[in-house]
Amino acid sequence: MLINPASVRPLVWTDYRLALLVTVFVPLTILIWSWVKKSEAISSLMTIYWRVASLLAITVYLMIGGWGISFITALLAKILIPLSVWFWADLNEEIREQPKRSLILGFNGWRWAISAYCAVSGILQLLFVPCAFSSAQLGSADCQAWLEPSLFFKDYIHGGLTRGFLGFWGIVGLVIYGLYFAYFIFVKLGRQGRSAINQ
Repeated sequence: MLINPASVRPLVWTDYRLALLVTVFVPLTILIWSWVKKSEAISSLMTIYWRVASLLAITVYLMIGGWGISFITALLAKILIPLSVWFWADLNEEIREQPKRSLILGFNGWRWAISAYCAVSGILQLLFVPCAFSSAQLGSADCQAWLEPSLFFKDYIHGGLTRGFLGFWGIVGLVIYGLYFAYFIFVKLGRQGRSAINQ
């Protein structure tokens, strides 16, 4: 491992705290703000963002269940999230044409911040991808450190439920997400390209 084992746990908890800030609290604020200001372009883009970012929630439940695949889904989320907020040509054009109000400035600032966070966190996540492919590796202290915040969430929110039960729902969520993503790639993308109409 390229990271000092003593540094892994603090890095993991820092990553989770930053994730809560830039992937949950700030985008939720921007979504509500866009509704209040009746900005359809930002509302549409934020709705797409939440659909894509649901892979992070699925990852949390996979980690609660101790599934190695959660290390792959975490990395995929860090790749798909920045794509989701920059990909749509029609929404980007609408946002560019709007006056530079506080909502637009806040949205654009967040968009750059989440892209930077996903880039740095994705590089960090790459170092732990081997956790997905070996049960012995998954049992190591470094890999288990990544499960700690999810287990803390489980104890805080789902105290009466078992890890296996919650992990099962993580798998169900992943299957649904995978089917929707395949439909988007093989059907919708070919029809609509980078247009967000009916997304």
